[in-house]
Amino acid sequence: MKSREEIKQIAIQVINDEKKAVENLRDRIGEAFAEAVEILFSAKGRVVVTGIGKSANIATKIVSTFNSTGTPALFLHAADAIHGDLGMVRPGDVVICISKSGNTPEIKVLVPLIKNFGNTLIAIVGNTDSFLAHEADVVLDTTVEHEACPNNLAPTSSTTAQLVMGDALAVALIECRNFSARDFARFHPGGALGKQLYLHVADLYVQNERPSVLPSASIADTILEMTSKRLGCTVVEENGRICGIVTDGDLRRMMQTFHSPQTAADIMNPNPKRILDTEYAVAALQMMRANSITQLVVVDADGRYLGIIHIHDILREGII
Repeated sequence: MKSREEIKQIAIQVINDEKKAVENLRDRIGEAFAEAVEILFSAKGRVVVTGIGKSANIATKIVSTFNSTGTPALFLHAADAIHGDLGMVRPGDVVICISKSGNTPEIKVLVPLIKNFGNTLIAIVGNTDSFLAHEADVVLDTTVEHEACPNNLAPTSSTTAQLVMGDALAVALIECRNFSARDFARFHPGGALGKQLYLHVADLYVQNERPSVLPSASIADTILEMTSKRLGCTVVEENGRICGIVTDGDLRRMMQTFHSPQTAADIMNPNPKRILDTEYAVAALQMMRANSITQLVVVDADGRYLGIIHIHDILREGII
């Protein structure tokens, strides 16, 4: 068994090896990469990503990234392709084939079939003198000097390079498509990430009551309003104009002072933090955190008081 210090050094060496493999990719980004992006951008069909072994695992991740960022894609295992699944490839599809050696038996069988179909073939390959590289329409070179594996056998640096090249393609396509956060949200409606991208303040504050008192309201009436609406605060308003806000904190501070306030106006904060109802809920969370508060006054574009959004509303939706 290695010592802890030796184990840490092994990890550092792996990271350094894979970092070098990625850095070397920069020198290989040239006309071929730009051509590949243009082909993928203008494709009439889908992007079919194929590979075998560890390269197949990388292919599935690249497919997921493409699909979530506006490029329709599907995964085709190279072994399954030559045993019936090749029917997944349709006219107009672009095929990306991922392989370290470019010479595996399955690849040698699959590539001529794809070429016979007339589909454009893009290779992400670690050997530019391979069968795959010679047959592909576009070659993206992911050659690595050596694997992070001490025996230079297990795919480590090579699969990292493949993954980064796939990400580079996906991000370039995002930019070419002007794919926005709103577009991204359409493909990620579930979970915390999706809610951050589509859930608005207006979706949350309407679930709450609308606490409100006049500036002349007594302290007792102010407390009753806060208690009945159960939001830990009440807005102070008059004639449709926001005058301030009274929170639980204001009540505690009132109890610590020696004077005797009579009305809501005496203890209110005249400058409550406000947020437009059209803002994303995650923006409300960021504002609350920045100001160490738990609620915001929701207003419309004309500054009219609409209601209160509370941090509990955001917690309930699982955004945090």
